Amino acid sequence: MAGMNQKRWIGISVGAAVAIAIAVFLALGLSKGHKDDKKMNDQPPGLTFTVADTPATLDSKKPLRCYVNGAYVGDLTLADCAKKNGVAAQALDVGLDDNGNVVAAPTGSLTPVPGAPTSATANPAAPGDAAEVVPDTQAAQGPTAACLRYSGNEWNRLSDSLTLGQCARLLYDGRCVSPGSAQYGRWGEKTLRLVPHRVEVSDDNATFRTLVDQGQGCAVPMVK
Repeated sequence: MAGMNQKRWIGISVGAAVAIAIAVFLALGLSKGHKDDKKMNDQPPGLTFTVADTPATLDSKKPLRCYVNGAYVGDLTLADCAKKNGVAAQALDVGLDDNGNVVAAPTGSLTPVPGAPTSATANPAAPGDAAEVVPDTQAAQGPTAACLRYSGNEWNRLSDSLTLGQCARLLYDGRCVSPGSAQYGRWGEKTLRLVPHRVEVSDDNATFRTLVDQGQGCAVPMVK
């Protein structure tokens, strides 16, 4: 009996030693895992991308598609394209066309100014225009006049009584145009024009000046 008890005790001792060894191993593993988890938690989730602090600048020596009076005149450097147009290089709008080509053109040069509307040529609002909401009048002050949009080679009347600021927002708020392109409208006797990043106005349907700059998302703030 004593021999059997001694063997049983030895068996139990060996089993206990194995259990203790396994417990120590697991404890060490868990401890290491927690350290690794802390290190991993210091990393941002998902993939990380590094973005340059400043956007890539245009290579002034690289040719781009140049337009003069709405006509493509060849691939020229920015300086040569400006000379062709008789303006400074800063006066050109530069960007990508629908095919991904880099193009340069004077503001609105690809979209000639339409003739001024008459009572006979101004159509009622198109179905899409009729659904547009007139901007809040509380922030609008000043005289009112008819507001028209030029689209589909026609002048379409949007409203008979809006302020200049309301008309500009109704025409262009949230709308964007690409370099060289333009969208036209009228407020009374003045011509409005949307070009990249700003709305312009003309008293003679020929010479334009900035009315208001577009904000983020091509938003047009109310003109005061």
